[in-house]
Amino acid sequence: MSESDPIRVVMAKPEAGGKGAAAPPTLVEAFTGAGLEVIQAGDDQSPVGLVDTVVREGAAVICISSLLGDHEALFGGVLDLLAERGAGKVTVIGGGIIPTNDVTGLKARGVAEIFSSGTPAWAAAEWVRDHVRQSSGV
Repeated sequence: MSESDPIRVVMAKPEAGGKGAAAPPTLVEAFTGAGLEVIQAGDDQSPVGLVDTVVREGAAVICISSLLGDHEALFGGVLDLLAERGAGKVTVIGGGIIPTNDVTGLKARGVAEIFSSGTPAWAAAEWVRDHVRQSSGV
């Protein structure tokens, strides 16, 4: 892939039981408006399903919107599986309802950035555009 190819971003919004919903339209619009290619994660948004999507799509980024309170297990599972699948260079970012006290631990674990629920969607998109290159992905 060349530097001119758009950065591919898998967007996930996991719900209870490993199922998932589409990412919020405002987030998708901000990312596509910033020149990023958005791939919706689909129905299986368990850590295994998310990593399968990232690898299949050759994504450089996975953006997880965590609203469930089990963000440590979710992000940790994704990070572990990415490493096991040889995709440890994929940038993992997230947002949603994540207590400030947990952000430090998630970053120490390998999450590149956590955006608070008040962060404008365009700011997250710009962060990806400025910090990630497609070649750093799978």
